[in-house]
Amino acid sequence: MTRLFSFVLAATLLMITGVQAQFQFFEQMFNGQQQHHQAPQNVPSDSNWYQSQFENAHCDNYLCPDTLACVSFPHHCPCPHPAFEEKIEFGDSKSICVSKGGFKAGEAARKVELARKGLI
Repeated sequence: MTRLFSFVLAATLLMITGVQAQFQFFEQMFNGQQQHHQAPQNVPSDSNWYQSQFENAHCDNYLCPDTLACVSFPHHCPCPHPAFEEKIEFGDSKSICVSKGGFKAGEAARKVELARKGLI
């Protein structure tokens, strides 16, 4: 009985050691890849980079605050994320960028117009 207990204990310890070594191997392998391929995350909240870019930008007309594009008029500023935003210009030389809505072209503009009329 003691011999069986010793055998089971030795087999269990051997399996635990083998599994632990296997996980360490995969952990090192995948963590090593992440260090080489993963971009830094959680950029600190610091506006110094943006401020230096804004101050060093040369523009004779209007410098768009969101994109640092140089345009003739403020309502000509492009949206910062045109693949995901739709630019809506108003008649009073103002514009906004809103998330594209729905599956139809112009859906965001339609909703903004309804909101301006107080219908939604």
